[in-house]
Amino acid sequence: MKTIVTHLAPDVDAITSVWLLKRFLSGWEEAEIKFVPAGKTLDNEIVDSDPEVLHVDTGMGKLDHHQTAEDTCAAQRTLEYIKKIQNSKFKIQRGKKKETKTDEALERMVEVVNDIDHFREVYFPNPTADYYDFGMVAVLDGWKLIYMDQNLRILDLGMLILDGIYKNFQNKVWAEAEIASQGIVFKSKWGKGIALDTVNDEVIRIALRRGYIIAIRHDPKKDYVRIKALPESRVDLTLSYNKLKKMDREATWYLHVSRKMILNGSIKNPESKPTKLTLREIVEVFKKND
Repeated sequence: MKTIVTHLAPDVDAITSVWLLKRFLSGWEEAEIKFVPAGKTLDNEIVDSDPEVLHVDTGMGKLDHHQTAEDTCAAQRTLEYIKKIQNSKFKIQRGKKKETKTDEALERMVEVVNDIDHFREVYFPNPTADYYDFGMVAVLDGWKLIYMDQNLRILDLGMLILDGIYKNFQNKVWAEAEIASQGIVFKSKWGKGIALDTVNDEVIRIALRRGYIIAIRHDPKKDYVRIKALPESRVDLTLSYNKLKKMDREATWYLHVSRKMILNGSIKNPESKPTKLTLREIVEVFKKND
């Protein structure tokens, strides 16, 4: 039976390290989890002496970092270890080792974990803002008060959070690539907008964060359309909404009370009818034709 050992009251770094091993290292999916006082090893055995036992964020071994002044953490060391194991399994072809493709989502997640583990979140923009208290660090701190001494429960809940974060990071990386490669950039009377044909709704959030004043997404599978403008901009989508309704009277169009959002079709309302308009036709409604 394989065993993963980490410290009591696991933090983000410890939980991420365990999550990486159980989700991405073949053969360790069903590994048993054991907890020890920080810095200790299981049964006081020599760290890394048993190939069936991996210590993370404790024990001063290969998947710990407290023995070094390097800017690293257990999660970073664990990810590098997993990549090394995966790469070693590829056969050498034509005299060269074929390496696994870098998982950008995982790499970026672990970079954030490293910042958190080194307390660098105090340097994040507006670090006292309440929205940080919706993040994983704050959630874990709350669980440690609610589920005191229930280490496995805290770890399991933390791993579920990481599953969601990883999926969102994958969507984010994908959205960034789509915006760069296939985004239709246009000029509206309010400023620069972008439109995309994609099933990935994350493109809207990323586009607005990057400063586009309007983002349009057409779902090529469902033909749904989502149009959003920056919430504090001077954009008023009322006229555009009326034009779209006139162009496609059978479609279900919804103008949000803020007048910054137009929605067509939604999984929340299966009775809504998607538009027959193409993305190019929709963009023309918003373009500033000088």
